[in-house]
Amino acid sequence: MTLYPREWYLDRLRPFYNDAGLIKVITGIRRCGKSSLMSCVANELKQRGVDEQRIVFLNLDSRELRKVDTTDDLDHVIEERSPQEGFVYLFIDEVQNVKGFETVINAYREEGRFSIFITGSNSYLLSGELTTKLTGRYVELEMYTLSYGEYLGMKKFLGSPAENGIASFNDYLTYGGFPKSLEYLDPEAKAMYIQDVTRQIFEKDITAHSRITNRDTFERVQTYLINNYAAPTNLTHIVQYLQHSEHISIKRETLAKYVRMLENAKILYKCPRFDLRSRKSLRGGEKYYIADPGIYFARNTDTRLSYGPALENVLYLHLRAKGYQVSVGRIGKLECDFIVRKQSRYAYVQVSMSVLDPQVEEREYRPLMMIQDAYPRYLFTLDPLPLQKDGVRHRNLIEFLANDGDIELE
Repeated sequence: MTLYPREWYLDRLRPFYNDAGLIKVITGIRRCGKSSLMSCVANELKQRGVDEQRIVFLNLDSRELRKVDTTDDLDHVIEERSPQEGFVYLFIDEVQNVKGFETVINAYREEGRFSIFITGSNSYLLSGELTTKLTGRYVELEMYTLSYGEYLGMKKFLGSPAENGIASFNDYLTYGGFPKSLEYLDPEAKAMYIQDVTRQIFEKDITAHSRITNRDTFERVQTYLINNYAAPTNLTHIVQYLQHSEHISIKRETLAKYVRMLENAKILYKCPRFDLRSRKSLRGGEKYYIADPGIYFARNTDTRLSYGPALENVLYLHLRAKGYQVSVGRIGKLECDFIVRKQSRYAYVQVSMSVLDPQVEEREYRPLMMIQDAYPRYLFTLDPLPLQKDGVRHRNLIEFLANDGDIELE
C-alpha cells in the first residue's frame, strides 16, 4: 500500500534515522498518522538500500502482538525478530501497551546498534523513565491531524477533487483532518469514524491510565469543553454551570483532573495567557483548542460553522504543528488572539472572518496598535483582497494554510 508522505514530519526525523543514541518518540492523538509516518520512514530506508531484515516493525495493537504486554514478552519478540549482528532499525507502534517498556527500550539503545522509533497516543508515553532516566537520550516529535495544506495534498494523492477554495476549506473545518476520514465520501460515515476514534481514546488512552469514578460526569465535562473550544476558560465558572444547568455536583479539583486527562489524551490543547507588558504567563482565562475540527462536529447534530472559534482553532493547530509556542496575549485590558514565539522572537496575530465592516476592522486592529515593540503583527481573515494598514501584515487565511505558510519572527 502506497502511503501519503507527510514531508513536514519526515523532514524533521531524517537527521536522526541513523542515530542509535537517541530514541525517536512520536506522539499525537490516536489515528493522527503516527503508524503511517513510521512506515514511510521504513520505506525510505528500503529505498536507500537497507536490507529488510534490518528493519524490525512491531505493531503492539495488531492481532498478532496484542498479547505482548510484559517487558519479558517485548524483549523476547524484539530479540526473536532482530538480526544478531549489524545495525538494526527498530520500530515499535503503541509501545505504551507494555508497562515498564522503558527499561527494555533503554537496554537496546545502550547496545549502540539499534536506531529506535516508538509511538504512543498520549502523554503517558513520556512519563516514567523516559523523562527521569533518559533525559537527553530521546527526541520527541509531536504529530497532529492533517493541516489544511496536507488535507489538500492527501486528497490529490488519493485521486479525490482537491481544489483550494471556500467550499473545500469549509469541508475541512467541518470534517477535520484525521487521515483515514478522507477515504469516506459520505458525511455520516466520516462522523461515525471520528466518533469511533474518540470512543477509543476514552477507553484506551484515558480510562486505561486514570480512575474515573463517574463516567457520566466526565462525559459532560468533555462535552462542555469541546463545545466551548477557543473560549476563555474558568474552572470555577464551569463548576457553577454544571451545578445550575446540568444539575451535576463536581469538585473543582475533580474538574481540573478531568481537564488534565483530556490534555494527556491530546483531545484538547491548552493555550495559556501571556501578558505583553510584564512578559509573564497569567493564571486563569486560558483557552482550549480541540485536536481536530471533526471532533466537534462528530459530537453535535448542528453542523453549522461558527467561524470565530473554527478559524482560531485551525490556525492554532497549524502554528503548533510548525513548532511555535502559542499563547493568548493580554495588552492592558485588550487581548490579542495569539502571541507566537520561538526562542526569544515574537509575532502577534489576530484572526477574524472579515474586517470589511469598519467597526470590526477597528476592533481587530486596536490590540495590534497598542503594541509598542517592533515585532511583526499579523491579521488573518477570509477577505479575498487583504489590505495592508499601519504595518500590520494582512493575510488571507485560506491561502496561508493551503500554502503551508510560516510566520516571520523578528
